[in-house]
Amino acid sequence: MSRRSVEWLVLFTLALAAGCSTHAQRVRVAREQFYAGNLAQAAELFQEQIERHPADADANALDLAVIQLLDGRPADAEQTLRVVRDNFDHLEQSDAVEYGISMVTDDQRLAYAGANHEKILTRVMLALANLMDDGGDAEAYSLQVNAKQQELLQRATGEQAGDVQLAFAPLAIGPYIHGMIREATFNNYDDATRAYHQVVSWQPGFQAGKADFERARTGTHSRPGHGVVYLFALVNRGPVKEEVAELPTTVALLVADRILSALGEYELPPTIAPIKVPRVFVPPRSLDSVGLVVNGKFVGQTETICDVADLAARQEEVELPNIMARAVVRRVVKKAAVYAVKDHLEVQEPLVDLAMTAAGVVWEATEAADTRCWGLLPREIQVLRAELPAGSHDVALLPVTAGRPLSSGPQLRVDVHDGRNTYLLACFPNTQPIGQVLQRSH
Repeated sequence: MSRRSVEWLVLFTLALAAGCSTHAQRVRVAREQFYAGNLAQAAELFQEQIERHPADADANALDLAVIQLLDGRPADAEQTLRVVRDNFDHLEQSDAVEYGISMVTDDQRLAYAGANHEKILTRVMLALANLMDDGGDAEAYSLQVNAKQQELLQRATGEQAGDVQLAFAPLAIGPYIHGMIREATFNNYDDATRAYHQVVSWQPGFQAGKADFERARTGTHSRPGHGVVYLFALVNRGPVKEEVAELPTTVALLVADRILSALGEYELPPTIAPIKVPRVFVPPRSLDSVGLVVNGKFVGQTETICDVADLAARQEEVELPNIMARAVVRRVVKKAAVYAVKDHLEVQEPLVDLAMTAAGVVWEATEAADTRCWGLLPREIQVLRAELPAGSHDVALLPVTAGRPLSSGPQLRVDVHDGRNTYLLACFPNTQPIGQVLQRSH
């Protein structure tokens, strides 16, 4: 084997380091610490990941924001989410250099611009974080939810295949928060009525929506001497991305063929072996809802106002063909690079040819799927509205499974103010709550 051949073979071998580990593997321990209730340790581990892997910083910052919120620091969480939101908006403009690098490594070399459902849910969580602070910007954030959804729908209609109308159907949680805030002003019932009408139209299965609409239509926030408690619950473990090997779909091959045609130097081979892609995985449900007990009396239980897992799965179907297409293009480009090197070196020796072919195969095999994601999202965001007499109340939050509340849960004193809203926020990734139960009145 000639020295020059050896040098080129070494270069191929060095390429094997690219894409060997996934984001999911790197943050596994941090997520485990969170679900064990060790928020300080989880925050420290995510902060280390932000510093060690700048390309993954926004994905890790999203998880850090959840920890900050549940640790009783909503202002910090809001600031973290605002930075990520702005970065995602900026990164929607693709970087040609990064895209070129990703063609010889994997999608993890691309700047992480967030999955579509994460861009929308960033606005949802901003609204909730602000509600648990001063509440001054919560209404504006709620309006951004479906504005972003509509923006993404328009872009997807022109660029992507699939049932985009279903994938980008409007979310009821945006107008729900908007109506909730407007109703509490006692002067904007028309706005609240329109918002609740959207809730009923967009999510007919939300049982409380009709009562909300009728109440706003009649201009009654609460009875004299009463206030309202809103319990927002982050329920069950939410969607994460896991690496799987799949055969590319027909749609993905069509997209890949268009990309290769645009490059002008490559052709789609007749057969393609399975490729590594990230797929949304939703852990099994641990509970159905969260019950509210006030002064020893069961008042009601939360119901889903935003199905995070369903949103992620629907939008994945729209995004997946492009993800698969990029993986197919990378495979074609890598094979072509191996053949180009062989031609350049005028490889004649069978052992050299075999070694370089083997290096190319391993080069392809070490590609990893881009599993970066907002891994600490809940499966559902649920809510319960309860009108209570003004004053201080003993409150307990109980996980509900199979229609029955469990016997234990966090307990707290809640101050209800005449004619005002009091907001509670709790997280139940399983039957054991994580972090603090936040409380704020506006």
